Amino acid sequence: MRESITVSADVERTPRVMQVAAMMDLPVESKSTRTWEHNLPLDDRDWNIGLVVGPSGAGKSVLASRLWPDALDGEQSWSPARALVDEFPKDMSIRDVTDLLSSVGLGSVPAWVRPYSTLSNGEQFRAGIARALAEAGDDLVVVDEFTSVVDRQVAKVTSHTVQKAVRRQGRRFIAVTCHYDVADWLRPDWVYDVAATTFQWRSNQPRPPLHLDIHEDSRAIWPLFAHHHYLSGHLLNSAKCFTAWLDGAPVAFTSYMPFPHASPKARNIKMGHRLVVLPDYQGLGIGGRLDDWLGQWLYERGYRYRNVVAHPGMIRYYTNSPRWALKGRGARLKSSPSARSSLAGKQAKARRLGSVSFEYVPPRAA
Repeated sequence: MRESITVSADVERTPRVMQVAAMMDLPVESKSTRTWEHNLPLDDRDWNIGLVVGPSGAGKSVLASRLWPDALDGEQSWSPARALVDEFPKDMSIRDVTDLLSSVGLGSVPAWVRPYSTLSNGEQFRAGIARALAEAGDDLVVVDEFTSVVDRQVAKVTSHTVQKAVRRQGRRFIAVTCHYDVADWLRPDWVYDVAATTFQWRSNQPRPPLHLDIHEDSRAIWPLFAHHHYLSGHLLNSAKCFTAWLDGAPVAFTSYMPFPHASPKARNIKMGHRLVVLPDYQGLGIGGRLDDWLGQWLYERGYRYRNVVAHPGMIRYYTNSPRWALKGRGARLKSSPSARSSLAGKQAKARRLGSVSFEYVPPRAA
């Protein structure tokens, strides 16, 4: 794909323009003209993810609007009152909408039912990407100013979640940005540097590794995570709490409680209680890794570990993981009379959401 792009504009010789020209010894032409010569051999290979990158003023937006005018994501209109899930095409099922939101890293259920204007910058950016993918159907999606409105940590995480979603769906997506730091996380099949006019095919490399520091914690840290939990912000007094830290910052929380059993056979079972990943870090698989770690931690201490979940992203993770075995769907948990009152609300809400029960399966010894 070869393209010669020329942009020109008339220059009005106003007094101020002439003063600047005189100060800087700048010749003033009647017309300002700039030409770019581009070569993007996109038909040579199959691909899913492309990255157009370069500094401001290099001509990225001009290139995108010339090569992919119909695929370029335009300005989106959002209602100040409607819930986020109601902003997506009407022919999409609620399951498809929530799966798409989760796939781009917006897995916070409370955010799904709030208006777009109430979300954080990072959540708004992910919502916009999800809606662009939804409205484009199976066609190419091109996003200009990709990650320009979010901090760099959110930019990296979102780049990773977007590329996963696009590849899973077999779609094509092009990010146009001045930020070179997203390349290792977006994992593009090709990169075009507009300033250097260099095109490069890339192999699909794994994202940079994450090193989580997990340790037992006090209940005092729970308020940082409470309002992001999809069922309830209430933490039982009997809960044992753990926090995952990344680069010195708390990013995820998990906890377990005694199994509300009525049978002596279940005395060695612990139940998952609250699992939360902060929105800026959703989509990296931290929640699954943290629950795997807790399951193994409990196994090494002689306990079985079960969890009842309703979040579609976590159900998908447990279902696809060899570390978890399906135990039942939407079933009531047997409990002692003293435990029933404290768990009744959670169980009722979980059943309405279509909860699924899983048990941790430790790896076999070599």
